[in-house]
Amino acid sequence: MTVIYETRRARLAALLAEHGIDALLVTRGVNVRYLTGLVSSNAAVLVREDGSAVLATDSRYIETARACPGVEVVQERDVAGALVKMAERPGIEAHDMSVARYRRLGGEPAPVEGVVERLRVVKDEGEIEALRTACDLTDRAFAEVITTIAPGMTERRIARALDARMVELGADRPAFDTIVASGPNGAVPHHVPGERPVERGDLITMDFGALYDGYHADMTRTVAMGTASEWQRELYDLVRAAQRAGRHALAPGAGIQEVDAAARDVIAGAGHGDHFVHGLGHGVGLEIHEDPFLRPAGAGRLEDRVPITVEPGVYLPGRGGVRIEDTLVTRAGGPELLTRTTKELLIL
Repeated sequence: MTVIYETRRARLAALLAEHGIDALLVTRGVNVRYLTGLVSSNAAVLVREDGSAVLATDSRYIETARACPGVEVVQERDVAGALVKMAERPGIEAHDMSVARYRRLGGEPAPVEGVVERLRVVKDEGEIEALRTACDLTDRAFAEVITTIAPGMTERRIARALDARMVELGADRPAFDTIVASGPNGAVPHHVPGERPVERGDLITMDFGALYDGYHADMTRTVAMGTASEWQRELYDLVRAAQRAGRHALAPGAGIQEVDAAARDVIAGAGHGDHFVHGLGHGVGLEIHEDPFLRPAGAGRLEDRVPITVEPGVYLPGRGGVRIEDTLVTRAGGPELLTRTTKELLIL
């Protein structure tokens, strides 16, 4: 692990000159973890242009910090204040620390935005292995919980069952607030599970994932309770075809807009363009939503080894909806599928 963190800091250091700074004061917690391995509610790291780094935290985390490889450690409650004077031209994470706050510390800031986040887009194989485990736990929890779903169970009870089973199988916790949307509630993409009991003939959309070693899985499956009508099967087949097109479009070098369009055009061609109301997908890693974001106005191209979701959906107000989502990794030889649960329409 020592080499991994040193490599990450070296990659960051190589970018500093482009921004006219000789160091970057990293205060965003998830980025501190990425660069040092420290998980803390109060920490910052100063990474210099030569790759050296100083990590500051308070007494609650100091012993853990001292175990972080290759960094000098400073114990202070005011972590940013402890580091601010250790470089001549330090930059700050402008999306985390305000210019006004930095000036109160006595410095003249050089605002920099999203540098560490851009480094985090491409994952190393250790990160991908953690994601692979998180997705496996997600698959296994789904396979077990769907055998227990029956008419009369509430959305909230199903969500709690998924959450509990992921943890029982080895997850740190759920990766985000689990969504269970049944019947007409399926028309709301981010429906909050409530006390509605599922009924025979409902479509049930379940969007959930496991957190493992800090890495977030994300999967959505839509199933039918007891039976599926003709319109439900047609809608499901449409979303499944769009999801397949989006998955197949994932490749290093593929344009963000092109990947989104590969799935969106399938849905629009069937007359449901206005019913696909969100982007096609997003990166996953130490956060559940990371760059890149697959959407019609997205810019840039995909790189190799980028974990990303593909999750088209069609939502019919008052009737219900279908969403199918996988977590994948872009690879030169074709995308690696991490969530492996079948995409056949399951009738419970």
